Amino acid sequence: MLVPLILAAGLIVSPAERVREYVALGDSWSADASLVDMTTEHVPSGCVQSSRNYPKQVAKALRVTTFRDATCAGATTAHLTAKQDVNRVKGLIGGVNAPQFDRLRRTTDLVTLGIGGNDIGLAGAVRHCISLLPRLSFAPAASLPAPFGSPCRDRWVKNGVDTMSRDIRATEAKVVAAVKGIRQRSPRAHIMLVDYFAGLPEDGGCYPYVPVTDVDMRYLSAKLRELNAALARAARATGATFVDTYTPSKGHDVCQPSSKRWIVGLLPLSTDPLGPAVPFHPNQAGADYQARTVLATLRSADV
Repeated sequence: MLVPLILAAGLIVSPAERVREYVALGDSWSADASLVDMTTEHVPSGCVQSSRNYPKQVAKALRVTTFRDATCAGATTAHLTAKQDVNRVKGLIGGVNAPQFDRLRRTTDLVTLGIGGNDIGLAGAVRHCISLLPRLSFAPAASLPAPFGSPCRDRWVKNGVDTMSRDIRATEAKVVAAVKGIRQRSPRAHIMLVDYFAGLPEDGGCYPYVPVTDVDMRYLSAKLRELNAALARAARATGATFVDTYTPSKGHDVCQPSSKRWIVGLLPLSTDPLGPAVPFHPNQAGADYQARTVLATLRSADV
């Protein structure tokens, strides 16, 4: 008889009897990058992997006998098959993360994959979008010169060509190839492709709390949704299970008060957990939410 577990995240779930070996792959939104709860149990310190990220919560809830967490901050699809140099602060935070696919075995029966944001440069785009002064929306022709008022959208949209959209299309093909690569290495595995939750508001920003203009925030949010749509198509094309963390997470973005926010803001400081944090990445409430959603999707898939 299977005994239900009650997670710290608040979800009651019965362990799936057939899940014995779980491998987590992905970037910082799967590592749930943390400077307070950082662990080197599975990866080097430069991956800033949290000891309470959603893969670890999923592994605990399912009572898997074997668990390997390859998730690492800064990872792209290239780092699934190539090593990743994560030397960040000499002598303190660094190392080299082995190719993430090295953790896969023919006996692996569950894989989660959260990847793609770094392939399109979305995290870097958010940092580049910081504006010292808001754009004069009532007089756009008189907006201040860069870097004060010109929206960062202009960095990616040139002569009517949206280069980030172009990169998203290319990333979709890379993710399709990645899922196929997982299946070749772990033919028994149930593969779950996890998207990015709604960390950015859709209808504009909250200047000056987050100093990104409304124009830029709407652009970045649209690109996030565009990337998630590409991930959903990749899941359909490969038969992977798509985990929609975006839709139910609306209203928990970076512009919300701390009691409702599931993402760290611009200041590298979090109240959940209290201490230094990685800006624009999930806080612990966000990680707990990801775990609940993955587990609920897994349960509905009847694995």
